[in-house]
Order: sequence, then structure tokens, then C-alpha cells
Amino acid sequence: MNSFWSILSLSIYTAIFSTLLILPFSIAAAWLLARKKFVGKSFLEATIQLPLILPPVVTGYFLLFVLGPKGTIGQYFNAIHIQIAFTWFATVLASAVVSLPLVVRTIRVAISSVDPRLEETARTLGASEWHIFRSITLPLAYQGVIAGSILAFARSLGEFGATIVFAGNIPNQSQTIPLAIFQYINQPGGIEKAQPLVIAAILFSYLSMFISEWALRKVDHVEH
Repeated sequence: MNSFWSILSLSIYTAIFSTLLILPFSIAAAWLLARKKFVGKSFLEATIQLPLILPPVVTGYFLLFVLGPKGTIGQYFNAIHIQIAFTWFATVLASAVVSLPLVVRTIRVAISSVDPRLEETARTLGASEWHIFRSITLPLAYQGVIAGSILAFARSLGEFGATIVFAGNIPNQSQTIPLAIFQYINQPGGIEKAQPLVIAAILFSYLSMFISEWALRKVDHVEH
């Protein structure tokens, strides 16, 4: 049972931190894609959405290629004795990358539902873009931010492929619920040990989807 609670708490902490890690960038990217026209917009959108269609194992390999001990960037961290791959932070980072497309897409829909005439009126009154975003756009799109955050949390809880490649399956460090289940079912008598984690994963998924759908219905209500 102690193992169950340690795995569950590690999974929850990882999901929370990965969601917080990508939320500021997701909001900024969603606003840019929803409200601005610029060169490279299609490329930015495609890049953000790429983890949604790539196999998670490929995403994990890319992270390892870039941030691993001998990676293009990771080698410089390794030179000053900072390791990213195969740590708890690698688990957070892997979950964040695979969750990013869901968050950006959800928040973008919410921002697009905000009447642009409200923002234009504020501009004519001399309000800055930051003030408009902070006082008009974001408050009216907050349900989308909530929905996107919940989706990121749920996706992080279920992340397997990118995590096992980039962070490994290390107990008390990177062994989240899916990785622990995978390990248990490959051990004699492990099916019974995996059952509480399976039930917890299902319950968290149902709860996350319920809250997310509630928030999205609020967005649809505002839009119509």
C-alpha cells in the first residue's frame, strides 16, 4: 500500500508541475494563434500540434536526443553536472510536451469565442494590448484555461511512451502510474498489484473529463 501511495503522489505531483510548466506558454501561443496574423503562423501551429500525432516514443527520443547527457543541448548541462534525462524533471518535461497541443487548442477555442469588438473598443479608448488581454480576453476565456489545464493534468497522468524513453522507469523518481502498471503486469502475480493503480487511473480520468467537459460547455455557452 505504501508503494501505491508513493506512485500515486508522484504521478499527481508530476501532472500538476507539468501543467503549470506549460500553462503560460500555452496561453501566449493560443492568444497569438487566435488573434494575430504573422509570418510563420502555420509553422508554429504545426509545431505545437506535432506531439499530438507523433508516437509518444518518438517524442521521448527527440527529448533524449536534445536534452540527454550527450544531446545537442544536454551535453552542455552535463558538462556542469546538471542532468535532465532520467530524472523527475524529465518526467515533468515529457508530460508537458505531450500535453501541450491539447492545452493550446482548448485555450485557443476559448479565446476565439471572445467577441473581438470588446477588445477593439478598449483599443480605441487607449488600452494597451497587455491591459486588454489581462482585463478582457483572459477573464472571458478562463473556462477554456481551466478545461485545458484539466486536460493537461489528465494527459500527464496517462503519459507512458515519452516518459519511459526520456525519464526511464525509476521507482520514486519517474515511475508514474502507467509505468508502474507496465512493470507489475510483467511480473509474476503483478496483476493484483496493478489493480489499485488501474482503478485510480480510471477514476482520475473520469473526474478530469467531467470537469473539462463542464468548462468547455461554459465556453460554448459564452460563444452562443
